[in-house]
Amino acid sequence: MRELPKIFGDESEDLATQFLEQEGFMILERNYFARKLGEIDIIAQKEEVLHFIEVKSGKADFDPVYNLTAAKLRKVINSSHYYMKSKKLDMAFSIDALIIRYDEVEFIENVTL
Repeated sequence: MRELPKIFGDESEDLATQFLEQEGFMILERNYFARKLGEIDIIAQKEEVLHFIEVKSGKADFDPVYNLTAAKLRKVINSSHYYMKSKKLDMAFSIDALIIRYDEVEFIENVTL
């Protein structure tokens, strides 16, 4: 049996994917894993920009945006560079976050800490 947090995380990523597709993004990959670097929840493209998207969600009183840490962003950035190098891509890209609070979705483009 899968653990409840994993199921909730998968459901949140499904909701995030639906949101992005409705906003005109083309989903390229989900749960991309760069060995020893980290995971990227969603890789999508809109127009000529590649988006590396970290999904954070929560149901409790704690706002999931606070789970977006500098360490996690470093992993996403390093994994993003690895992805682009391994695919031989030379294009504009953005590191983004998609925050899900219950069924509310907030898209934060070009995340910095």
